[in-house]
Amino acid sequence: MLGLILTLLLVGLVAGALARLLIPGRQEMSIAMTIVLGVVGSFVGGLLGYLLFNKDASEGLLQPAGIIGSVIGAILVLLVWSRLGARRSVHS
Repeated sequence: MLGLILTLLLVGLVAGALARLLIPGRQEMSIAMTIVLGVVGSFVGGLLGYLLFNKDASEGLLQPAGIIGSVIGAILVLLVWSRLGARRSVHS
């Protein structure tokens, strides 16, 4: 169980960091928020992968396709987060 949690945190850090590198502009986030971004992105990427390809984690949790899906999910979450943040700061 501890190994699963550490794997989720590590994949979250990598996916969140890659998403932040790929999206232009400055994101005001701590390392903890980057990990949260990656973990949420992993869930989004996993959900999209399941809905589009009808695949789940039965072949294993740590696979290249899963990491790519995590990064894509983290990019989507970061784009939505930045759009909501920009909208909120304009109206405040």
